[in-house]
Amino acid sequence: MASVLQDEQPRPLEIAGQRAGLELTVVSPHTLRISVLPLGEDGRSRPAEPDPVLIERNWPEPALKIQSRGGAQRKPWGELAVIASSQPLAITVRGEKGRIIPRLLIESDGVVSFPRGVAPLFGLGEGGPQFDRGGKQYPMRNGQNVPELAVVGARMPIPLIASADGWALFFHQPYGTFDLTGEDARFNPLPSETALPLDLFLITSKNPAEILAEYARLTGFPHLPPLWSLGYQQSHRTLSSREEILTEARTFREKKLPCDVLIYLGTGFCPSGWNTGHGSFSFNKQVFPDPEEMIRELHKENFRIVPHVVLQARHLHGRVSDTGEAAQAPEDVAHYWAEHLKVFDTGVDGWWPDEGDWLPPLDRLVRNRMYWEGPLQARPNVRPYALHRNGYAGIQRYGWLWSGDVESTWRTLQAQVPNGINTGLSGMPFWGTDTGGFVTTPELTGELYVRWFQFSSFCPLFRSHGRTWKLRLPWGWNTGDYGPTELGGYHGDAGLPDPRELHNAEVEPICRKYLDLRYRLMPYLYTAVREAHATGLPIMRALWLHYADDPHAVERGDEYLWGRNILVAPVTEKGATERRLYLPRGRWYDFWTEEPLEGGRELARPVDLATLPLYVRAGTIIPMAPVKQYTAQESREPLTFVIYPGADAEFALYEDDGVSFDYSRGEFMLLRAGWNDGDRQLALSLVEGSKLLPPRPRTFEIRVASSHQSQSVTFDGTAKTVKL
Repeated sequence: MASVLQDEQPRPLEIAGQRAGLELTVVSPHTLRISVLPLGEDGRSRPAEPDPVLIERNWPEPALKIQSRGGAQRKPWGELAVIASSQPLAITVRGEKGRIIPRLLIESDGVVSFPRGVAPLFGLGEGGPQFDRGGKQYPMRNGQNVPELAVVGARMPIPLIASADGWALFFHQPYGTFDLTGEDARFNPLPSETALPLDLFLITSKNPAEILAEYARLTGFPHLPPLWSLGYQQSHRTLSSREEILTEARTFREKKLPCDVLIYLGTGFCPSGWNTGHGSFSFNKQVFPDPEEMIRELHKENFRIVPHVVLQARHLHGRVSDTGEAAQAPEDVAHYWAEHLKVFDTGVDGWWPDEGDWLPPLDRLVRNRMYWEGPLQARPNVRPYALHRNGYAGIQRYGWLWSGDVESTWRTLQAQVPNGINTGLSGMPFWGTDTGGFVTTPELTGELYVRWFQFSSFCPLFRSHGRTWKLRLPWGWNTGDYGPTELGGYHGDAGLPDPRELHNAEVEPICRKYLDLRYRLMPYLYTAVREAHATGLPIMRALWLHYADDPHAVERGDEYLWGRNILVAPVTEKGATERRLYLPRGRWYDFWTEEPLEGGRELARPVDLATLPLYVRAGTIIPMAPVKQYTAQESREPLTFVIYPGADAEFALYEDDGVSFDYSRGEFMLLRAGWNDGDRQLALSLVEGSKLLPPRPRTFEIRVASSHQSQSVTFDGTAKTVKL
């Protein structure tokens, strides 16, 4: 039972002019729910209304309640203790010496303040000042109408703040703004919101990965996307004809440039897109005269087809499953989704929902959910795909996100790196950019495009898109032609590249190099995606997640880990001949040369235009596939396990069919490869509960990095050890 530490004459607790009660609920050893709820005339608290942000669950009973001023109560919380005082209303967490957990003060007007500390602060969704969020104000305004759009990108706010000191705060209700400029950070409910109920979650852990896992347990673990969505995605804008559409697709296959997805913009943002105008679900007959036949032909070439769609409604509510009168309302998602069905029935594979910046937070999430639940109605065993520009906390359950209409400048490319990292630290791992930037400027050269392409090849979303769209094709820089320029209506920095850049023969071979590498690393990437689905860890990982005790690593927002073991240092400076970067402690290998290096230090890596610095941690096993032209392509060439020695290593290679939900019924493979560095032995075995998927048996090549040691091994599902 809670113990009273101090007695005073009880007075009603009032917040924002309402009688209120404080309830503390121990959700887990790491998560505490803090709720300030309005009281009815009967003295009972009125809980927060359910919404789609939190996963449905049976919440524990509150461990502590306070409804009057005066006194304080203490309650054990795992290895910690929580003290709730009512005058002023504050929550203090006490624990082991040296642990920093902020004291939360809830002021009489509903404002929440807490010491922000000196450690970097992460999260808060996509956009806004990067990398450390401390020292700035965040109005939590959604969309593209923000001053820093051209460089940083669109904003998709998520009210989650994570501190490198080992705590996080998720403000579930109400929606509000953050002022992180002072010693005390302040959360202010928006004037349009009622201050009560106030519902927030305090998460504490010395392990950053546990913080993200706790957030995922609240708002949902990331979905497992279809394998093809991790391949290269080519976006198209102004279209001239049926033949142009099919020719662009054939060119990828003829040039043997890997590609999985073809995306088509709608008419309205360009003069001739796939449909007849904004909000239209009718094909443009000038370029898609026979859409079913064209999609069948593109499918035969193993392309997935994704059309762009613009939202017209000002609000959205409901579920796709709504029926009767509710489903007839234009702003009910059952009604809106029904408008998609004629196009969906032609065989398109996913959606690119645009606009909707004006939607309130929960409406944005309702829209995200619609593009998950709607496709599942028609194709219940096919994983949906939707690429969103807007969303909210919980979007990771349903879709993907891109950073909006950024400009083609070096400053913009530089800003996208921490933007992607912070989006991942906000619980949303499926993120990317318009490769090359959206608004063409004179800064867009073959060099800038190549550097952006390299970065995008190590983003979860690997997609080229932008105005003057033919320059976003891997071969578009050596044709002598801009193609449709599409600069009308854009001011500021908009403009065309120097025409001499249209004869740049260097771009296509470098694009091919990174397309091939993306597809060769697909087994490693898909395994990291499955880990995100299972744990909430992002794919682009801040160094903080694995080196929380290294202040030099924690503060780096210009480099990141790709999965656990590959460090990526994008080149974002024009004319760069070297890239300065930080290698965390331990031994690392230069990916390109396989030269071993000691970490725990800054270094300068020489670069040419074709080189993106990549490093692999010693004690790593990287599975490398043969180059494919699309992710589902069958190959007789073996998969190679590359071992980076210097420490014991383990990798559990994940596979499933890449498209269905059969993995949830046991149709998947987890093949454990364990390296004993002392004995120079690799052990292969299946993780219990998984199975060897076809082909059976399998042949693997085993290679030790920075040596000539390699060996071929056949694996039939029975545990096997290989000596190297």
